[in-house]
Amino acid sequence: MAWTLINDSEKIPDNFLFSGISAGLKVSKKKDLALILAPPNSIFTGFFTNSVVRASCVDICISRLQESLGLVRAILINSGQANACNGDKGLIDSLAATKELGDILGIPESQILMCSTGVIGEPIPMKKLINKLPLLVNKLDERNFKDASEAILTTDLVTKSFIVERYIAGRRIRIAGFAKGSGMIYPNMATMLAFIICDVGIEKNIWDGMINNAMRSSFNSISVDGETSTNDSFIAINSGKPIDEKYLPILKEGIDLVCKNLAKSIARDGEGANCLIEVIVENAKNESDAIIIARSIANSMLVKAAIHGCDPNWGRIIAAAGNTGIEFKIDDVDLFIGEFQILRKGKLIYFDKENVSSYIKNKMNGDYLENDIVQIIFNLNHGESKGIAWGCDLSKKYVEINSEYTT
Repeated sequence: MAWTLINDSEKIPDNFLFSGISAGLKVSKKKDLALILAPPNSIFTGFFTNSVVRASCVDICISRLQESLGLVRAILINSGQANACNGDKGLIDSLAATKELGDILGIPESQILMCSTGVIGEPIPMKKLINKLPLLVNKLDERNFKDASEAILTTDLVTKSFIVERYIAGRRIRIAGFAKGSGMIYPNMATMLAFIICDVGIEKNIWDGMINNAMRSSFNSISVDGETSTNDSFIAINSGKPIDEKYLPILKEGIDLVCKNLAKSIARDGEGANCLIEVIVENAKNESDAIIIARSIANSMLVKAAIHGCDPNWGRIIAAAGNTGIEFKIDDVDLFIGEFQILRKGKLIYFDKENVSSYIKNKMNGDYLENDIVQIIFNLNHGESKGIAWGCDLSKKYVEINSEYTT
């Protein structure tokens, strides 16, 4: 039996509560404040931006996760303002928000994490946020998973959530996650927020390893524009009865599945994008080499632009692969765009450019995350390892969105 996708957003892992409301933080009046409340004794792990310029909320999360050994209870999330690069005010505001929320929930503020997303340099309208915290708490319900997933969005066009379930040893287990991200996305934690929950109790050191591995092959393997941010956060929570350790590989499959689908949703929803680009590097010496090359191709602005123009410019793919510092022989490489082979053992073979262009064009107009995936296969013929990365086309709309983002 495999993991099964659940389309009902109210069928989430047991004992988790969610809330998502409009606190007036966004001019649009759309939902902009979310809350996740986990059961007592839940295990949290988090991975955050690698930037040396980061929001105060990130530092708070890192500190509280370390001091508590992952035993925290809640995550407060606001969208619209990144609350980064605001000096002491950014820290003061984040601490004030978690303190007030802790008082309402009746839990120590040290057990509350905070994530913010939006315009860098913009402070949170604190009076509005504080005034709406009682309503946010009153709205906590296991059925409000969808509301929470909506409240974290910024320039995203669609919500990004995924729920799977499977019976293991006669026990129903669910894993759910939601995320945001559309611009400033790069395979180095991206400018994203992502949250995963699971109703199985797993020891902290094992959980950390499972989530780190899942992140590496999902959120760290996507690119929209090669830009990173100040607020990147990926937090995963487990709670519940443990299972026999022999079933942990099955659980890992479910976590990987949720993370990869969320990551692909982020890449596909890249600002102004029309398609998802999936780069598969096969038969590499090791997985690390394969992932690095796949990321480089997916992140190439020239490859992205060529895909947008439905131009089978295979030279850009080769150039992006060659810029990684990974040693390989071009004379060993087989290259495909979709089902069309371009290179065989490094040599250009006849291919109909119009057919390849039509293939890309059809994907550009395909159904969202169904028939809109342009696949590039780069076979090194040098080993047995595989790596995958995801990106999107680069359109004029991306320039329009980001040239007017704060005005």
